[in-house]
Amino acid sequence: MDGTLVDSEKLWDIGLRELAEQLGGELDARTRDAVVGSNMDNTMLEIFTSLGLDPEPAAMEKAATWLTERTASLFRNGLPWRPGAREALESLQAHDVPMALVTSTERALTELALESIGRAFFSATICGDEVDGRNKPHPAPYLMAADLLGVPATRCVAVEDSLLGMQSAVAAGCTVLVVPAEVPIPPGEGWTVRESLVGVDAYTLGAL
Repeated sequence: MDGTLVDSEKLWDIGLRELAEQLGGELDARTRDAVVGSNMDNTMLEIFTSLGLDPEPAAMEKAATWLTERTASLFRNGLPWRPGAREALESLQAHDVPMALVTSTERALTELALESIGRAFFSATICGDEVDGRNKPHPAPYLMAADLLGVPATRCVAVEDSLLGMQSAVAAGCTVLVVPAEVPIPPGEGWTVRESLVGVDAYTLGAL
């Protein structure tokens, strides 16, 4: 979702930088890159570690709550589409291709985002707080999504923008299309890279 369908990573940037400042430090580029596509628990651990803070559970929970509320306020203003993303969803929907949304973002924020994206596109959604801690890059999120769609993961095309997401989809056995957003990802064995989703439709994904 974030960085693949909508350009919400820039909104996460705002919250992450403000959080780091509240914690008495500054968000560095390495830490920001490390949390792209990550779940909230790992994000908090990365931030606390980078700032030299004690990763005490109560403190991280308080910080996570603040970040969720701040990001929600930004999401409510609407989310800009990534180039070609809406057209790709519309093409797949027109050809009756079932789609699942697989995101590391927690359910509450995902529901807000779906108001902008359109929940009618998706037959199923899997969120970061629904995988029993087996978040990306673990294959569980994509395996769970494929199961909800009623097809094996090997019959699915996953579209990702982050390294963690790509690794999750590859591990699940999906065919993977990577459209990098914040962090460059070179082509490799098991995934295809495109600069954007412009021109991607049901036929493009079917060919993959």
